[in-house]
Amino acid sequence: MKKILAFALLSLSLFGCSGEQSEGTDGEGGSSEEIARLQSDIRELENQLTEKDSVLNETMMLFNEIEQNLAMINLKEDEIRFRSTDVELEEDGKQWILQEIQNINYLREANAKKVQELNVALENKNLQIEEFQNMITHLMDKIQVQEEEIEMLRVELADLDREYVELLEAYQEQTEITAETLRELNKAYYAYGTKKELESNGVIVREGGFLGMNKKVLLADDMNDDYFTQIDITKNDAIEVTGEKVTFITDHPSSAYDIKTTGQRHVIKIHDPKSFWKVSKYLVVVVD
Repeated sequence: MKKILAFALLSLSLFGCSGEQSEGTDGEGGSSEEIARLQSDIRELENQLTEKDSVLNETMMLFNEIEQNLAMINLKEDEIRFRSTDVELEEDGKQWILQEIQNINYLREANAKKVQELNVALENKNLQIEEFQNMITHLMDKIQVQEEEIEMLRVELADLDREYVELLEAYQEQTEITAETLRELNKAYYAYGTKKELESNGVIVREGGFLGMNKKVLLADDMNDDYFTQIDITKNDAIEVTGEKVTFITDHPSSAYDIKTTGQRHVIKIHDPKSFWKVSKYLVVVVD
């Protein structure tokens, strides 16, 4: 392009000299028109050269930005692979990997937009330079290779994640078993009522005695669990019953509880649950 512009300037100079020598023959009119035409051609060539320089600069800028993004993605891939091999990867490490994957996706999206801008810039300006075309082809090949590497990394992380999932599921299952065991261990049951009520509901039986007198009150062998109220011994430390007199049928150490009475309202306050429920997880109270 610069050679064309130089040639045009030289032609204008030579024509100007020739026009002066043949002024008497051709006249000033013809030479002036030719000079104006050549000057117009030169300005057009200068504009084209400036425009192409602008496109070349824009193209190189986009090309360099894409290359920088590719290098950054490669760096992040290596860092992710290094961190993910840590068998004791903590939760914050996993969060870091997720954030870096998101950053890679941002860079990939940015590259896709820049490649599109690069193609548009070249197509709109009809800039057909073989060297540039080769550079762009090479760039697209690099992007394709990197996409394949990212897919491999995704598969690796998916396999790694499955291992974490399996460990997590095993941990959660064990935790649930432990929690269920604790819930069962912390269950206790109580029931109260008159002797007649408790006997008729399959909680107690009366045996022995003479002629119906002085019978012993015992727990039924197959107690009716439906008549009992279930509680959590770690949360319930007070049981309220109503009646004239309170008598325990089940065994509970007197040192583990107190009874506060107000009229016919009795509150059994348990201040040592471990001892209170040690002998039996069932509390049966007879009220008269």
